[in-house]
Amino acid sequence: MRKALLLPLMISLALAPVQLPALADGLPDLGEVAQVDFSPMLERRIGMSVMNDIRLKEPSYLDDPELEDYLSRLGKRLAANVDGARQDFEFFVLKDSSLNAFAMPGGYIGVHTGLILAAESESELASVLGHEISHVTQHHLARLMNKQQQGQIASLLAMAVAILAARSNPDITQGALVGGQAAMIQNQLNYSRDFEREADRLGIQLLEKAGFDIRGMGSFFGRLDKYGRVYESNAPGYLRTHPLTTERISDMENRIAMRPYHQVPNSTDFLLIKAKIQAQEGAPSDAVTTFEHLLKERKFSIEAPVRYGLTRARLRNGDYPGAERELQNLRQFKLASPLVDTLAAELRMKQGDPAGAARILRPALARHPQERALAYGLTEALLEDHRLDEALKLTISDLQSYPSDARMYRLQARTYSGQGKILLQHRSQAEAYYHSGQLMPAIEQLMLAQKAPDGDFFERSKVDARLRELKAKQAEEMQERKARGQ
Repeated sequence: MRKALLLPLMISLALAPVQLPALADGLPDLGEVAQVDFSPMLERRIGMSVMNDIRLKEPSYLDDPELEDYLSRLGKRLAANVDGARQDFEFFVLKDSSLNAFAMPGGYIGVHTGLILAAESESELASVLGHEISHVTQHHLARLMNKQQQGQIASLLAMAVAILAARSNPDITQGALVGGQAAMIQNQLNYSRDFEREADRLGIQLLEKAGFDIRGMGSFFGRLDKYGRVYESNAPGYLRTHPLTTERISDMENRIAMRPYHQVPNSTDFLLIKAKIQAQEGAPSDAVTTFEHLLKERKFSIEAPVRYGLTRARLRNGDYPGAERELQNLRQFKLASPLVDTLAAELRMKQGDPAGAARILRPALARHPQERALAYGLTEALLEDHRLDEALKLTISDLQSYPSDARMYRLQARTYSGQGKILLQHRSQAEAYYHSGQLMPAIEQLMLAQKAPDGDFFERSKVDARLRELKAKQAEEMQERKARGQ
C-alpha cells in the first residue's frame, strides 16, 4: 500500500520545481538548485495530494482528532521558532508498532504510534518532530529529487520508493538492491547523511527555543542506535530512513554538551496520549489486564495516566459501569485536560445519553476552543440528541474559523439532512469531498444540489458559482496531466 502511495509522489517530485532557504550555519552547501525548480506552493500541492490518498486508502491511518490535536500543539510550538518564511504544518498518526516518523513535501509529517510509545519523555518526542520539521523547512526531499533527476528518473523512482517504503518493510529495500539499484541506494544514503546532520542541528535549535530539554534528542537517538546495533537484522525503521553514524552522534552530543542543563517535566497530555494509544493496543480485555496490573503492582511514577488508560480500556471492552467507576477515580486528580472531557463524553454517548455528553462538552469547548475533538464531539452529541438547530449553529460558526475542515462539513451535511434541506445537504457534502481531495464526487454533489426541489435563488446561485469553480479546476488539472503526458 505505501509503495503505491509513494510512487505518484516521487513521479511528481521528479517532474516538478524549489526555492532553498539559507542553510544552517557551518554546514556544507548540499547542491545548488535552480530557481525554476520546485516552488513551495507546488511542494504543498504534492504533499496535500499524497495526504489525501493516505486518508482515503492507507489502512494504518489513524483518524483520531485527539492524537492529531496533541501532535499539532507540540509541532506548532516547535515550528513557531523556525526562522525565515512561514511554513504550514500538518501532523498525522499511523497505527504502526514500528519506531518511525517521516516528513513529506509541503509540511505533512507522519508519526507511528510505536514511536510515541517508545518516547520516554515529551522532549524525546519533540526532538523527533523538530528533526522532521527541519527536513521540511530545508526542502530536503525536493533537493534530493532535483539533485538526482538528471537522466535516470526511472532508477531514481525505484530507489526513492524502496528507501521510503523501508519504514515498515525492509524486504522492499532488499528487493530493490537485488534489482540492480544498490549503487543508487548507497549514493542516496551517503547524500542523506548531510541532510540528517542539518536536520539535527536545526532540530536542536528548535527544541531549545521552544523550551524543551535538548538532551531528549541525544537520549532518544542514542537509544535507537543501541537498539539498532543489538537487533541489526530488525533495526527500527527510523534508522533505515534516517541513517545514524558515529560522526553524527558525536556531533549531536557535542552540541548538546555546550548548552546548559534544562530539566523539563512532561505535560499531562503527553502522558494521557501514551495511555490512550496503549489502551487501544491488542485485545480490549488484555488492555484492561495490563492497566489493572500496573495499578496493583504500583508500577507507575504518576497514577492519573494509568487510571485514564484503564478507563479507556474498560470503555473499549464494553464495561460501562467499570469505566464509570474508574472515571470517578480519575476525576479525583482534577486534571485540566480536554482528553478527560472527551473520554467522559464518549462514555455518556456509549450509554445512550447524548444530552449528558453535550453538558460535558459544551463548557469544555469554551475552555479549549482550539480542540477539534471537542467541536466534533459536541456536534455529534447535539445531532444524536436531535438538537439540529443548535448543531447547525455550531457547524456554521466553526467553519468560519476552519473553512477547510472536511469532517465538520460532513457533520453539517448530516444536520441539513436531518432538517430536510436537500440542496444545502448536497452543498455541504460537496465541500466535505472537495476538502478531502475528491474533486469528482464534489462536482457530482453540486449537480445533485442543482436538481434539489428546495433552496431559494440565493442558495441556488451559490451552488451554480461553486460548480463552475470546481469544473474549471477539474479542466485545469486535466490540462496539467495532458502537458505531463500522463
